[in-house]
Amino acid sequence: MDALALTDHGNLYGAVEFYKKAVKAGIKPILGMEAYVAINSRFEKQLSKNNNHSVPHRTANGGRTKENYFHLTLLSENEAGWKNLIQLSTKAHLEGFYYKPRIDKELLRNHSGGLIALSGCLGGEISQLILNGDLKKAEEVVKEYREIFGPGNFFLEIGFHPNIKEVEKVNKEIIGLSKKLNVPLVATQDIHYAKSEDAEYHDILLAVQTGNKIDDDDRLTLRVDDFSMKSPDDMISAFKEFPEAVENTVKIAERCNVKLNLNQIRLPKFSIPEGETTTSYLEKIVREKFGQKFSGANGNILERLNYELDVIKKTGFADYFLIVQDIVSWAKSHGIVIGPGRGSAAGSLVSYVLGITDVDPLKYELLFERFLNPDRIQMPDIDIDFTDTRRDEIFSYVRQKYGEDKVAQIITFGTMAARAAIRDAGRAMGFSYGLGDQIAKLIPPALNLGASLKHVAELSQLYKDNSDAKKLIDAARHLEGVARHASVHACGLVIAPEPLTNFVPLQKAPQNEDIIITQFEMHSIEDLGLLKMDFLGLRNLTIIEETLKLIRDEKNEFLKISEIPLDDEKAFNILKEGETTGVFQLESSGMRHYLKELKPTEFEDIIAMVALYRPGPMELIPQYIKRKYGKEKVSYIHPKLEPILKNTYGIGVYQEQMMRIARDLAGFTLAEADTLRKAIGKKIKELLNAQKEKLISGMIKNGIEEKIAKEIWELFPPFAKYGFNRSHAACYALIAYQTAYLKARYPIEFATSLFNADNGDVERISFLIGEVKKMGIAVLAPDINKSFANFAPEDKNIRFGLLAIKNVGGNIVSAIIEERQRGGPFENIADFLNRVRHKDLNKKSLESLIKAGVLDSLDADRGKLLANLEELLRYSQGLKKDQSSQNGQNNLFGSNYSNHKLNLKESSALISKKEKLAWEKELLGLYISDHPLKDYGFKLTMNKVKSIKDLISNGQNGNGNWRIAGVLTKIQKIVTKTGKPMLFAKLEDFNDGLEMIVFTDTFSKNPSLWRENNLLMAEGRLSWKDSEPKFICQSAVELA
Repeated sequence: MDALALTDHGNLYGAVEFYKKAVKAGIKPILGMEAYVAINSRFEKQLSKNNNHSVPHRTANGGRTKENYFHLTLLSENEAGWKNLIQLSTKAHLEGFYYKPRIDKELLRNHSGGLIALSGCLGGEISQLILNGDLKKAEEVVKEYREIFGPGNFFLEIGFHPNIKEVEKVNKEIIGLSKKLNVPLVATQDIHYAKSEDAEYHDILLAVQTGNKIDDDDRLTLRVDDFSMKSPDDMISAFKEFPEAVENTVKIAERCNVKLNLNQIRLPKFSIPEGETTTSYLEKIVREKFGQKFSGANGNILERLNYELDVIKKTGFADYFLIVQDIVSWAKSHGIVIGPGRGSAAGSLVSYVLGITDVDPLKYELLFERFLNPDRIQMPDIDIDFTDTRRDEIFSYVRQKYGEDKVAQIITFGTMAARAAIRDAGRAMGFSYGLGDQIAKLIPPALNLGASLKHVAELSQLYKDNSDAKKLIDAARHLEGVARHASVHACGLVIAPEPLTNFVPLQKAPQNEDIIITQFEMHSIEDLGLLKMDFLGLRNLTIIEETLKLIRDEKNEFLKISEIPLDDEKAFNILKEGETTGVFQLESSGMRHYLKELKPTEFEDIIAMVALYRPGPMELIPQYIKRKYGKEKVSYIHPKLEPILKNTYGIGVYQEQMMRIARDLAGFTLAEADTLRKAIGKKIKELLNAQKEKLISGMIKNGIEEKIAKEIWELFPPFAKYGFNRSHAACYALIAYQTAYLKARYPIEFATSLFNADNGDVERISFLIGEVKKMGIAVLAPDINKSFANFAPEDKNIRFGLLAIKNVGGNIVSAIIEERQRGGPFENIADFLNRVRHKDLNKKSLESLIKAGVLDSLDADRGKLLANLEELLRYSQGLKKDQSSQNGQNNLFGSNYSNHKLNLKESSALISKKEKLAWEKELLGLYISDHPLKDYGFKLTMNKVKSIKDLISNGQNGNGNWRIAGVLTKIQKIVTKTGKPMLFAKLEDFNDGLEMIVFTDTFSKNPSLWRENNLLMAEGRLSWKDSEPKFICQSAVELA
């Protein structure tokens, strides 16, 4: 019979996907695992020394290891066996993990039901005993396993690996034990790759995984024999003397009949009041909250509401909506800012009334069927955006609400991409770094190796001409896409109606043992019908949350972000001017460029820009702008299209427009229209043809001429490329508007939040300082008596935070602020050292505080303090020793001051402005007290140097040469295809930065000119590529 077993080592990662694909291919899937059985207890966490067998493991290539486990093959005979396998795999990871996930015989006894066990390969316990000559013990272990699993459920494996002498020895004794103890034999093939020709590439993969080269001696390798899948004829021939061993493979396959109940919805039950059903309770809550959203009972609104409730009842998803609204309500009640919605969920009026989303689907013509199609009962998907700093609070609440045993985060698997495959294979195969690097750089980021060979002429030629390159690329193509590592899914959480281990095996996260994750990835979780929720952390929501807090603290205003007007003139002025730094989705230079042309006047414009600013649809933006201002005629193929396309000036932008065309012109239901949308997205010819015929036929029935109907159909295929989810665009447009509103109305609070959100990103902080200067806001230098840990408003300016200073950690910053709040401002340097006796106030942190100017307000000259740094440290250490000897108690006079004296010597060394600026750049990452360019104002004027802002604002594109000047802050040197050097460099003036492209001819004229922190004046032209400005540098000189 056609059957195949999957027995991964110690896990069930691939079980569900394997099951689905096997069934689809007409092959019977057998679900199993090659378990690691601990030599003694699974709780013993040490390598074996003198274990019960008193011998080390013997390997297939004759080596010896001190492993603390044996191999054992387990197969699920039925559903009970499958559940026991899940339990075993889970406990192996959560209880027995020590280098490998290990079970023990205690667990096997408790979870043996429904399982068939095979004795394993050479790594099995019986094989190891045989290899070490302990046949008596081997016989005892055979009896033990037979007793654990029951007669007829334990088989002794014999394999066929003629190049491994140990296999012959083991087979001989295994056959003897089988006859003596009447335990059946089974013929197996240890399969590690599908085809014999894959052996070479599997060996390279092993070398990659172990960090070896394939030529290294004494490494993990299976080159000694063939570990590919054998044909039935090959197996019959190999075991011709033991036909019963082959026959038993069929008998085992016939016995294994696990059926996974996929796509069966398994929602957790939401706790409801007595006497209510989940459906009635959902409707009750919706009716109660309806009045908060709508003042009047409009007939259309109620009709839509009742329709949605009926669909939810029909599909059985009331629990789902109750669960989501509960999580959202809890978050809001705890001051956690939540996004207005995400994806198609915003098309639901029920979601809006419940407060799950904040976008009125009727006002913005969003469609419920785009979210929940009554013709396809499929779990709805409400993804929720939260502030990225408080997502763990949401996870904790869900665990507490539904139970730790019913909630887990979800595993994800990183796979080997094309470039990584080239580099890793190159290292393992012993090729030079240069060859791997050369090939990797020729592979475009979005393409795989096959497509790259087809579309990149230089790579194709290298493959043909260079035998080493060919060999490396061939190997990498076999590694590409292979799972490389496991980690925690960024936002996925699963909630089960029963303990998760009834459905899913669990393990600890590889990166954090405190996090429990599933062994099945998100698609398998969905296939099992379990509730998967995505809680996404969005930095911009953190910015909104902190801005609202600052508004409360600084202005005593309690602003509700969901209630701000959507027609604020100041907010739209920011958008019209393209001053969108910090504005969600609208910040890129390309987007600013289009916003200044569009000059948005209504919220609908923001929705359109969010939808259009993507590769592909972006080409429609100029047409959209022209039509908005009457510079291009708006026309429609048929008058019935006007009400659907009017808001986008006759341009099809949204998937929902396609659905409405199908409904209004062809008589489709919206559920049928959603099916049409999916068919177009899948591009399956048969499906498309059927939908095309149905749509054209429907339009003709509605009185539209056949010729026009066919023209309208031609609008549909491009939607697969251009159409965007309007519900999602509306939600993200709302966050964009909210951030623009806060920036316009509360610039200091908003800017402060921006700084704190990017604390640690020096380049971003530097950019933001220039941006806030344009808003008339100064960023004040860090000060020991005025700065807090983070950036903070101070009058009409913003004070630099202490945490942003290099070498000054969180512990010392907390100690400084706590002492200042307790005892008031520091009076002088001695007072500071006396009161802050923290262990982290050391040479590095104190020197950084001095150089960054933090202590300037203590009437302490930086040069003098640096000249006396050793004396400052001696004084500080003496105070700390006193405190330690007194166990923190005050001295007899009740004072913290000691008998130590601080003797600072005068210093004649004057610190130049250049040195101070260099220190600021080093420790703060930017210039804050001044700018080195300031000394060259006259020279810049005489040379007609333009500011970067003016150059970009004027949109000069190849129209003549221009001069700019600034500091080189970032340089990336690359080698061209011809082997010559060129540069990508960032030049920053007072307020802005611009990437410069320095070609070989320009660079070669003066290579020493191009170094970081050098002051340059450059001449060249501006080029816009993909709506991003670049400066093509043609010459440059150093400012001196």
